[in-house]
Amino acid sequence: MVELPDEVVGDAQTSHFAWNRLEELVDVGNRMAGQAGEAQGAEVIRDAFADAGLDGVRIDEFEIPGWWRGSSSLTVGAPVERVHEGSHQVIALPGSPSGETTGRVVDVGAGTYEEFEAKADKLEGAIAMASSETPEHADRWLHRMEKYVNAADHGAAAFVFRNHIEGALPPTGEVGYHNRPGPIPAVGVSKEVGARLERYAEEGECEATVVTECRNEETTSRNVEAVVGPSDADDEVLVTAHVDAHDIADGANDNGAGSVLTAEVGRLLTSVADDLDSRVRLVTFGSEEIGLWGAYHCAETTDLDQVKCVINLDGACSSRNLRVGTNEFDALGELFESVAADFDAPLSTGDTISPHGDQWAFVQEGVPSTMTATTSNQSGRGWGHTHADTLDKLDSRDLRDVATLVTEAVYRAAQDSFSVEHRSRAETRDAIDEGYIQELKMGGRWPYDDLEE
Repeated sequence: MVELPDEVVGDAQTSHFAWNRLEELVDVGNRMAGQAGEAQGAEVIRDAFADAGLDGVRIDEFEIPGWWRGSSSLTVGAPVERVHEGSHQVIALPGSPSGETTGRVVDVGAGTYEEFEAKADKLEGAIAMASSETPEHADRWLHRMEKYVNAADHGAAAFVFRNHIEGALPPTGEVGYHNRPGPIPAVGVSKEVGARLERYAEEGECEATVVTECRNEETTSRNVEAVVGPSDADDEVLVTAHVDAHDIADGANDNGAGSVLTAEVGRLLTSVADDLDSRVRLVTFGSEEIGLWGAYHCAETTDLDQVKCVINLDGACSSRNLRVGTNEFDALGELFESVAADFDAPLSTGDTISPHGDQWAFVQEGVPSTMTATTSNQSGRGWGHTHADTLDKLDSRDLRDVATLVTEAVYRAAQDSFSVEHRSRAETRDAIDEGYIQELKMGGRWPYDDLEE
């Protein structure tokens, strides 16, 4: 049985509030972490929070390692000469240092640990090229950062990350994380450029030169916060998303949609604020794409004992079909399953404890948290992390449906009748899959060294 009043559900299904704000947000353009567009995007969300009638609206600034893109190129010298320098063909990956490297191209396929080992004797001084694909036989998604670090650790002088989706342009994505800048230049190339390099490498020696021009220096990022519900509540439910996006795209689905959904959930809850037992805090984070900096800042400046749960929205408008990662907090899975059943809405869930997404900053500390997204027929990220993550890929009806379901879930989570147990940090550490332990340690992101001393 749906618990929100009919008038709130009707409002959610007919409102243009979130979509209009999404148009504003994507029209900002570049919302790269720590740059002017991210600050402008934060102001769009601040104004949305204020217009939604939320309390305590504020912007919270913090320092991050910034990165600015210059020009990049990949020039093939042999077996034929070919210059790739347009941004539809090659782009630097955030966290890359500036540099110029010439070497033979060594294709390591999907960039699995086994493939790197198989080519270990060829990688010293080479340009390592790995696909963005994760093989079907893999037991988890392989992050680009792992492939980048593996390339550097095997002595490669540069890294090429090739898209595995045709026509989807070069992929971007952070490689430095909390160790900026990374050790070797890194670029993304389209599937088509990658296929050409793969063919050349298979036929014999393929020599290329990778050039990256970029700037790494300290800058300021920001979170935006607001609240709805009882100010004197003993606990709070966090509804979160990230407002930053990669500089090459509008970041419509990743994650403009999540940011405006956060504001819309808050707006809808203002009608039932007196019915909430827990306070609901709405937060849009800065700097997710470069290492979850905003989420970590929030987690470090919040009394986590008072956080009942976190519902994080990321990539939640590719369809109206929710997918919820529960991080082994069964009660949260059951919460969303009950909502989906009452609305006769499709839902898929996963319980793997995943270090990808802003919820990880809270999960690692044992705070019950979800990654809430949507599923579609797209392969991999689809248009995400490319120039093509634009508004025309999305549908306002999907945004309204997702807003309805998430608001119902948050409303239920903010009742005393809903409970979910925190875990200790040690319990969380012990529950993480071996593959993700490997990834976190590979990228210098393992948070439990203090438990192992």
